[in-house]
Amino acid sequence: MTNNRKVNEWVQEWAAWCQPDRLYWCKGAANEWQSLCNAMVQHGSFIRLNESKRPSSFLARSDPSDVARVESRTFICSADQEQCGPTNNWHAPDEMQQRLRKLYQGCMKGRTMYIIPFSMGPVRSPMACTGIEITDSPYVAVNMAIMTRVGEEVLQALGDRPFIPCVHSVGMPLSNPAEDTPWPCNAQEKYIVQFPDERMIWSYGSGYGGNALLGKKCFALRIASVMARDEGWMAEHMLIMGVTNPRGEKKYFAAAFPSACGKTNLAMLIPTLPGWKIETLGDDIAWMHFGADGRLYAMNPEFGFFGVAPGTSQRSNPNAVATIVKNTIFTNVALTPDGDVWWEGLSEEKPNRLTSWLNQPWTPEDKAPAAHPNGRFTAPLTQCPCLDPDWDSPQGVPISAILFGGRRPTVIPLVHQAFDWSHGVFTGSIISSERTAAADGTVGMVRRDPFAMLPFCGYHMADYFGHWLKIGKQSTADKLPKVFYVNWFRQRNGRWLWPGYGENSRVLKWVFERCDGEDNFVRTPIGLLPRADKLSLDGLNISRDDVEELLAVRPEQWLKEVVDIRRFYQIFGQRLPNELERQLTELEVRLQTSG
Repeated sequence: MTNNRKVNEWVQEWAAWCQPDRLYWCKGAANEWQSLCNAMVQHGSFIRLNESKRPSSFLARSDPSDVARVESRTFICSADQEQCGPTNNWHAPDEMQQRLRKLYQGCMKGRTMYIIPFSMGPVRSPMACTGIEITDSPYVAVNMAIMTRVGEEVLQALGDRPFIPCVHSVGMPLSNPAEDTPWPCNAQEKYIVQFPDERMIWSYGSGYGGNALLGKKCFALRIASVMARDEGWMAEHMLIMGVTNPRGEKKYFAAAFPSACGKTNLAMLIPTLPGWKIETLGDDIAWMHFGADGRLYAMNPEFGFFGVAPGTSQRSNPNAVATIVKNTIFTNVALTPDGDVWWEGLSEEKPNRLTSWLNQPWTPEDKAPAAHPNGRFTAPLTQCPCLDPDWDSPQGVPISAILFGGRRPTVIPLVHQAFDWSHGVFTGSIISSERTAAADGTVGMVRRDPFAMLPFCGYHMADYFGHWLKIGKQSTADKLPKVFYVNWFRQRNGRWLWPGYGENSRVLKWVFERCDGEDNFVRTPIGLLPRADKLSLDGLNISRDDVEELLAVRPEQWLKEVVDIRRFYQIFGQRLPNELERQLTELEVRLQTSG
């Protein structure tokens, strides 16, 4: 309980409506986390992993119908439908609330209602914001305790101030405890609903990931993006990293990539360049505010990693592998005979015998993967070996560069820099990438994902573009971050041209030097590209032809891209900022007159 009258009234109102058997206020203590995990082991929801191999760690298997974000069931219920925009699903807020209230009535019978006070950001930070999630899922409670700062300290810091109310239920009431399942959910009805005008989140039917951990995408991006628009700051789908050169000079970068396109790997990479160091503050979300000096300062509002497991390995991300050695919750990965976890990409050699994420015997001959492609790990930020010393700074860290990126086998070069902030906003608005397993839909299909925010912007995306342009007018060019676009995934005849992973530090070095104003570029119609002799390639086994292809800007390809961008822009109608139309026209002219 708390002295905040509105919190108590809100909790009691929902408890009376949802009718749980009991209420439990989460205090955030370590022994509480262990106790809840132990109870889930006894219930059959968790498998305790081998203590000698993976101390205090657990495996959960979801229902096969509940494995990813469900964008088709995610709604932005603004009072004005126009405010929602064409890239979000809208429903009238009153009607949606009536529909969900019927579903919520008695939905927690036979279960415990967990009340989770949580802070997005350091509890006492002026940039932080407090939410309270009620849920009937202990899986949500233990994951939220890793992903956010939870407990009594949060309630004390909240005092009498407003909070973001978050309601969640798996949508499976129990008349008999014996009827329960290891992963309760509602296969027929799922709703992930944001009410931006009320700053409120309601979720029903799913127990998975961002559908249920409401501090994550729902709050930290969809609701926070609306708050940021109204209050003059930025809530972005970005990693935050510190980059230090051999002279000890340090800069902070933020980077936005669509899900499963390498954000976590980049945030934690180990540079192959001698003397360079990378440290991480977060791999997914950045809240950025202007400091008194006119620079943008970024803070990671989260407290943990909710990373994609498949593809994570000692080669791709040794720091992530080191982060998840203990105190970690794994979801939808495979189980080894000796009680450890495995997934595709973890090792070159596949184990002879596993139990798959579907709880079925698995051998290397099986065509289906052992781990679900969107299998996850939830691990504390503090276990990361390359954690930045200022990861918990209440003021955040000053951002020198913003990187955008996607997964494109052609057209987009390895790296280029935008001419200025407005051109950078244009660059962010045209990000495109192949669809991944992190969202439902056809894997491999290319789609535009502006700022990697398409599934996460809580209002009209054209207005979001306008907000970025407005942010650029709140400071001066010398203080705003420089903007870059990277593409690690360029191919020739199906062959990767760039080795990626730690070698990406070579690109970060060029970005670092551009932030210092070094003359190491050539001007092209799309932006500033590295001079081939200024991209540090010593010790890298890469041919001159491959380097030329990586940095190639072909006007005929880009003119086709312009056509596709114009088609994409049309969905925003008259609301698209004129500045972006101007940027697109000027790009077309530069391409037509180049060479």
